[in-house]
Amino acid sequence: MKTVASYFRIIGFLFVAFVLIELIVDSGGQMAVIKYPLISVLFGIILLLYIAFEVCIAALKNVLFRGLSPEAQERYLAAEEKRKANQFAGLKRFYKKMLGSKPIEKEHEIILDHNYDGIKELDNNLPPWWIYGFYATIVFAAVYLARYHIFDGTTQAEEYEIEVAEARAAIEEYKRTAKDLVDVNTVVVLTDAADISAGKAVFQTNCVACHKTDGGGGIGPNLTDEYWILGGGIKNIFRTISEGGRDGKGMISWKQDLKPVEMAQVASFILTLQGTTPAEPKAAEGEIWVDPDAPKEDNPQIEEATDSIQVTIN
Repeated sequence: MKTVASYFRIIGFLFVAFVLIELIVDSGGQMAVIKYPLISVLFGIILLLYIAFEVCIAALKNVLFRGLSPEAQERYLAAEEKRKANQFAGLKRFYKKMLGSKPIEKEHEIILDHNYDGIKELDNNLPPWWIYGFYATIVFAAVYLARYHIFDGTTQAEEYEIEVAEARAAIEEYKRTAKDLVDVNTVVVLTDAADISAGKAVFQTNCVACHKTDGGGGIGPNLTDEYWILGGGIKNIFRTISEGGRDGKGMISWKQDLKPVEMAQVASFILTLQGTTPAEPKAAEGEIWVDPDAPKEDNPQIEEATDSIQVTIN
């Protein structure tokens, strides 16, 4: 296996085998050879077998060559030399044609009368590839002129705005599906049943020791009433779960144990406990939390406070 062709065959086989494996095996957005280590091992075995096949073919050719008579070996070597000389002959002829130059033995036909200290000039034609490229630019210019200046095509500024809008939509879609990118600034209440169920599972695994199964509170505060020590709402609850509670006497930080999506799920589940009646509710701790972004009609506490101020003023 000493020929360049054999190495190209191996590379080609490697590429074809890789493409076939990726097409056949459903590995989602990840490469099959990475997602499934067994496929990588199988791929390596197949590659080694093909290399062994190439080595065996080369060895067989060598044995057959040595079995020939000296005259037959000379004829074989001469035929190989001729084959190599004619190899890619069509490409070589096409390359010379695209250069558009005269052979050295015919340069006397295009030599000019100019003579600069013994240096003469040849009247070579422009290379065909250059001429064809120039014609292509003329065609492109005509199409461009018709497209954008005659038929009122989309301008560059409009194309930019379209691409920016598409990119923003793609980013939003990615953020919607990639829930692990959520943080305290982007977290929202999850209402999907699967998310609530997942949050309940996280709560039952990690939170019931301090808050009880029904959220009534034990070591930790009651999660079913409207009183909060560090603020209610999805963002405050997410922050408390992620960063922990008050120093020295609050809840520990869970950001090393839970993924962002899990913290968002359990925070959303905790909000579903609001207004429920636990078996043994713990006394209220903290203060009543009012969502500052909620409409006035959704905050009766704000209405009551406003009414009392008006009465006092009157």
